[in-house]
Amino acid sequence: VQLQAFGGGLVLTGGSLKLSCAASGLTFSRYSMGWFRQAPGKEREFVATISWRGGITGYADSVKGRFTISRDNAKNTVYLQMNALKPEDTAVYYCAVDRRLYGNNRPDEYDYWGQGTEVTVSS
Repeated sequence: VQLQAFGGGLVLTGGSLKLSCAASGLTFSRYSMGWFRQAPGKEREFVATISWRGGITGYADSVKGRFTISRDNAKNTVYLQMNALKPEDTAVYYCAVDRRLYGNNRPDEYDYWGQGTEVTVSS
C-alpha cells in the first residue's frame, strides 16, 4: 500500500490550500480515510475523516467550518480543502487508511500512512 500526499506549501494567514493523497495497492473504495497533522514538538492529532463512500465525515473542533475532506473513489484520491488558515495550522499533514467502512479520530486505529506534506502558515 502506498499513500502519496502532496499540495502543502507556504501560505499567508487567511489563505487556502488543497491537499491531495493518492492511494495505490489497495481497494480504495472499501476503506475510510483520515487526515492527521503533527506540529513540531507536538503529538500527531486528528484533523478529519471520511467514510468509504464519502457520505459521512468528521472533523476536529479546531478545523470545523474551515476544512473540508472529500474523496474521489474513481481516482483513488482523498482531499483536504483548507480555508481561513491560521498559524496554528502549521504542521506536517498525513493521510491514512482505516481498513473499515467508517473511520474515527484515533491514529492507532489507522493501518497505513503516507509520508506527509508540510503546511506552513505565516502571519
